Amino acid sequence: MVVELKPVEVDIDAKAMRIFLKSIEILGGPRKLIEHRNLTWLPSLMSASYAVAYAYDKHYTAEKIAEILGLTKQTVQNILRADPEAIKTKLEEVIKEEEEEKRTHTAGALAKLAYEEIKHGRDEINIAIELTKTAAKSLGAEWALYVLSRIKGTDFPVTKEILEEKLKGISIKGKNIEEILEKLSYPIHTPSELLHKIREALGE
Repeated sequence: MVVELKPVEVDIDAKAMRIFLKSIEILGGPRKLIEHRNLTWLPSLMSASYAVAYAYDKHYTAEKIAEILGLTKQTVQNILRADPEAIKTKLEEVIKEEEEEKRTHTAGALAKLAYEEIKHGRDEINIAIELTKTAAKSLGAEWALYVLSRIKGTDFPVTKEILEEKLKGISIKGKNIEEILEKLSYPIHTPSELLHKIREALGE
């Protein structure tokens, strides 16, 4: 029997947010940035988080990423060429960086370091779940909030068997969860990907 492997569609917004949050955690948390009165770091860090997500998960070129994010090609190249190892021993100095070009380069190094941490399962998935809850609420998808509450604490990627156990007894729009989960492809890599696939199965 030939098994066809389909590429997993990555939710870039969710992935970039996870990279962004992990980067702030590596820096010492939001309080550390506030203590140094250096919130000007945040736009550079967010841009770097998106650039890294697009480069590593979508394999986009620097030119295409620059077009999507409204950055120069040189800025994206600086982000992607940054060496994460170079900042590990001087995080305190990193926070104080004021020069725009150096800050962009360092933000890229941080985002790459955060990406690797996430890749190896060393990030707080519950933060991502809480953020996805907020998005679900804004869309008026009350079933999505309930699903997210039931999977809190679950490690991702996740299999159908684990989801069947976590979501047992749920009915969404008149359909049993087992019937819905049967239509999804696995593994599922993030909470937002799970909601997206359920929404597709429901025909929304």
